[in-house]
Amino acid sequence: MVAQRDRLYKLESWLESGRCVRRDFLLRELEVSPATLKRDIAWLRDRHNAPIAWDAGQQGWRLEHAATPGGEQFELPGLWFSAQEIHALLSMQHLLASLDAGGLLGPHIEPLMKRLHKLLGSGAPARADVARRIRVLTVGARRMHLPHFQALGSALLRRRRVSIRHRSRARAESTEREVSPQRLVHYRDNWYLDAWCHWREALRSFAVDAVESVRVIDRAAIEIADAELDDILGAGYGIFAGREVKWARLRFSPERSRWVAAETWHPRQRGRLDAQGRWMLDLPYADPRELVMDILRHVPEVQVMWPEELADEVRSKLVEGVGRLDE
Repeated sequence: MVAQRDRLYKLESWLESGRCVRRDFLLRELEVSPATLKRDIAWLRDRHNAPIAWDAGQQGWRLEHAATPGGEQFELPGLWFSAQEIHALLSMQHLLASLDAGGLLGPHIEPLMKRLHKLLGSGAPARADVARRIRVLTVGARRMHLPHFQALGSALLRRRRVSIRHRSRARAESTEREVSPQRLVHYRDNWYLDAWCHWREALRSFAVDAVESVRVIDRAAIEIADAELDDILGAGYGIFAGREVKWARLRFSPERSRWVAAETWHPRQRGRLDAQGRWMLDLPYADPRELVMDILRHVPEVQVMWPEELADEVRSKLVEGVGRLDE
């Protein structure tokens, strides 16, 4: 007998074809008894809002989309989601929950949250709280001012320039910039605005939580091709941009390699195990700051093979850290 979740998936696929699926065909293909087939049909109809109707003339079932109870859309149960799809849904749920439900987005968020809860329910008991059982935890998320995020998002979609006051944490100073928003990026639990800076005449990424004020300007934003955005902002390591990309090779101990070999540090990374079971990881970077931080997380189980200047930067941070412990 075909497993129930496989049966339900096949049932949904056949019914979604738009034709009447005959009873004898289903019994033969699914290798089930009439009673089991009846229970499967009832499960899709009652638990997942499938508008399944019996066609007496053709002795089979068909979907009648217009007859969906309460106007709700029929969806595949969450059991069919891949690991990546489940993570995407949970991440969406987490991001929406982190917004101020009482703000301007509240009325728009609530229906989507209900839909996500239903999708993630996967046929679990009606009172089960998925959020209690599966969580997306954030580390290092910084608080941002929601109206600033809303204004930036609005300007981005309307293709308008914005004047922002942005605080540089590295220099502890604020500057006024006129920028053309290109895209919003959620990276390591924080939001960044990729934009063309008309002051610097270059592409820049701005931390949204460091934006102190936003004013939408009634001037069209300039458009930067996706390929150029990726070439400048996506070629380096992490959030730091740059056209001049260098490559680094890291070597991890056999023990740490069992973990790092399964991780993605950069879309263009290259990795292999050497004869001693050590993971050799090659990475591109334009600015070493974020890469150095990630390397330090694995000390002493990691070695910078090259370039020497990156190894020197890691040594410098280690020496400085030890010195401060002795102060």
